[in-house]
Amino acid sequence: QVQLVESGGGLVQPGGSLRLSCAASGFTFSSYVMRWYRQAPGKERELGARIGPTDGYISYADSVKGRFTISEDNAKTTVYLQMNRLTTENTVVYYCDVVLSSVNDYWGQGTQVTVAS
Repeated sequence: QVQLVESGGGLVQPGGSLRLSCAASGFTFSSYVMRWYRQAPGKERELGARIGPTDGYISYADSVKGRFTISEDNAKTTVYLQMNRLTTENTVVYYCDVVLSSVNDYWGQGTQVTVAS
């Protein structure tokens, strides 16, 4: 059974940092691309960053490039999103995602990030 469990969200002041975690299980973690999406209220989910399965395969949305860093620990089957210099526009729900096949797309439950002073 595939499971993705996000954690690390919360309230942070503008300019602050947070690190999100997504603990994965139920599939061969090192063989698949892991993605972080963001979703603002009333809007569609947007891809923020992705990583894997091979070294160096990392990409970011322009909106987070230079401020966010995605990484993974294959031993812990966990993908991380380090978010720095947060702004109020980053007040969204972040979701972890893995696509195992054309019909098997799995999402975590999401973790809320609120940026406010």
